[in-house]
Amino acid sequence: MLQDMTVQNQCAVGVYLGGKHLRVGRVRNNVVEASLALEIDNHNSEEIILKEIMDAIDQVFNSDVGGIGIGVPSLVDISKGIVYNVEHMPAWREVHLGDLLSERYKVGVYVNNDANCFAIGEKYFGKAKKYANVVGVVAGVGLGCGVITDNHLYSGTNCGAGEFGCIPYRDHNYEHYCTTQYFQIKYGLKPDVLFRRAKKQDKIALAILEQFGFDFGQAMKTILYAYDPECIVIGGDVSRFFPYFEEFMWKVVKKFQYEKTVEKLKIEVSEQPDIAVLGAAALYYDAISK
Repeated sequence: MLQDMTVQNQCAVGVYLGGKHLRVGRVRNNVVEASLALEIDNHNSEEIILKEIMDAIDQVFNSDVGGIGIGVPSLVDISKGIVYNVEHMPAWREVHLGDLLSERYKVGVYVNNDANCFAIGEKYFGKAKKYANVVGVVAGVGLGCGVITDNHLYSGTNCGAGEFGCIPYRDHNYEHYCTTQYFQIKYGLKPDVLFRRAKKQDKIALAILEQFGFDFGQAMKTILYAYDPECIVIGGDVSRFFPYFEEFMWKVVKKFQYEKTVEKLKIEVSEQPDIAVLGAAALYYDAISK
């Protein structure tokens, strides 16, 4: 398949920009062969942050690189490479990132939402390799999802496909109930504290995660009704709690209307530590394999 040949033989740079965190890596033959990670001042001007990104790319870029992929926590005009209102970066309201980088590096530049990068990264490098239809769920402080259909990333018209966190649920939405912020808002518990207590089989912590599993299961059912994927891959900070809520999540999922769908469904947890960089690089691989 062209997809396999691309991953094995082509060289790409992946860039993850998440508030204060900037990660850059050169990817080839399924591995990150050169990388760096640094903190930036996310309240700096657009120009200063752009320079920091370019300085970081300069350290891994070489003549073998065929394209650059960038994942950002924002709304993206994919066709033009424009990012809007990047989270936790107040100066980045409308940045023509694709044009600026393609002009500098003379290669194709592909910009997308970070949750979409997670999904395509799992398709090329993680738990979703063997599936054609996948939803990647990134659950941390927020809830983001990326959608793979027929082996390719589906971003929607406005890069908004898969925004399940915004779907109304109970008296809020899924993002309220299915992320780590729920533990703090509802119970006043920081995720690390809850995790330590769950590991010690604390009854209250386990009861909290049982209820969390119920809500998370409802979100999974909504995903099934919307996209009917073969596989759902979970990443983000919530994934470390998975062993404690998995049973209760499945109890809800198994009540899905179509029994055969549930029998075929796989729900996996991401185990790829470099998924942020790999997912961004996979934007390039996905683009050239179409």
